[in-house]
Amino acid sequence: MTGKTISHYKILEKLGEGSMGVVYKAEDTKLKRFVALKFLPPELTRDEDAKKRFIHEARAAASLEHGNICSIYEIDETEEGQTCIVMSCYEGETLKDKIGKAPLQIEEAVDITVQIALGLEQAHQKRIVHRDIKPANIFITKQGQVKILDFGLAKLAGQVKMTKTGTTLGTVSYMSPEQAKGGELDHRTDIWSLGVVLYEMLTGRLPFKGDYEQAVAYNIANECPDPVTGLRTGVPPALDRIIFKCLEKDPSKRYQHIEDLAVDLKALSDSRSGNAFQPHPARDGRKRKWLVPASGVLAVILIWLFLGPLNRFGLKPVPSPGFEKKILFIPLENLGPEEMDYFAEGVTEEIISRLASLHTLGVISRQSALHYAGKGYTTEAIGKELGVHYIFNGNPALGGCPGWAKAYAHYFPSDPRQR
Repeated sequence: MTGKTISHYKILEKLGEGSMGVVYKAEDTKLKRFVALKFLPPELTRDEDAKKRFIHEARAAASLEHGNICSIYEIDETEEGQTCIVMSCYEGETLKDKIGKAPLQIEEAVDITVQIALGLEQAHQKRIVHRDIKPANIFITKQGQVKILDFGLAKLAGQVKMTKTGTTLGTVSYMSPEQAKGGELDHRTDIWSLGVVLYEMLTGRLPFKGDYEQAVAYNIANECPDPVTGLRTGVPPALDRIIFKCLEKDPSKRYQHIEDLAVDLKALSDSRSGNAFQPHPARDGRKRKWLVPASGVLAVILIWLFLGPLNRFGLKPVPSPGFEKKILFIPLENLGPEEMDYFAEGVTEEIISRLASLHTLGVISRQSALHYAGKGYTTEAIGKELGVHYIFNGNPALGGCPGWAKAYAHYFPSDPRQR
């Protein structure tokens, strides 16, 4: 194919090949620019109805104008009838190649995820679902900009039987449970897949594995992956919670909108004065030695104080059928010496981490709580607006009493069965 001219595109070199086609670098002889040509396998477009649906989907994808989405210029056809997509050509590497070298730095993984989310946000607003978010379909330019590739191809592939041994269209390891089961899909399947990609960027491994595709699909539908915090040091517990919210097997419990995921990740990045991924060092190393174990002990005491009021309502951390209790923990604020900030943060993270480990309780992100700080909201108003049942408040800006001795809980039953 190299050296051949198709329409006004002169093919220069082969860039890559996958189950969805072969990609070449070419020169647009009219506009004097480089482009990428993707030739689809004949079996994907042999069915005329499927081909028409694909062209319709590709036109919709071509309407997406976003810095994090690869631009589609046109759809062409060779003399032999093979469909060809003309796209922008970038210098850089796929996320698959990047992960293959080593797990990414936490800051970089979060930044890449946010960029993917921003691109998907525009697609979802136009009711376009990618269906095949995976590292091979994410390109990172030399400038560090993310480009999402191959919109529309997964839907086409799902309508055509493929016989290539060992190939699963949509790539089973990144499929949502509903996709692996062949169910109806919406934008939340992309949210699941992005959670898998973030997990892999941080750990260098997939959350769901198996010796064959059916085993992977079973694990996706039934198993819970290892927490990222247990596989890599330095990962904030809040980031683990964000990933697991993406990987909720029930779509109604995931992030309902991709922009909510981006907001949580940005808030995580912006917290701790722009350094969310490194613990604040104590000013005195000797103080830090006793702060770490002390924060764990204090967290146990606080959780005991918190669960006490819940038990007085006759409630246990066991969900009713079809019902999940939700907790909002408003972070403790330090009103003492500045060097105690590390202590307050350590206690906060320990409590949230332990509450999150109780898989029968839904823990609302602290960023959601701090959104209300300084705006005159009471804890009762916050609890009702967020639809939570319990609030543990240690923030004076929200009417709380900092410090473990005066920590308290509020109870807001939103389900008639719990009143």
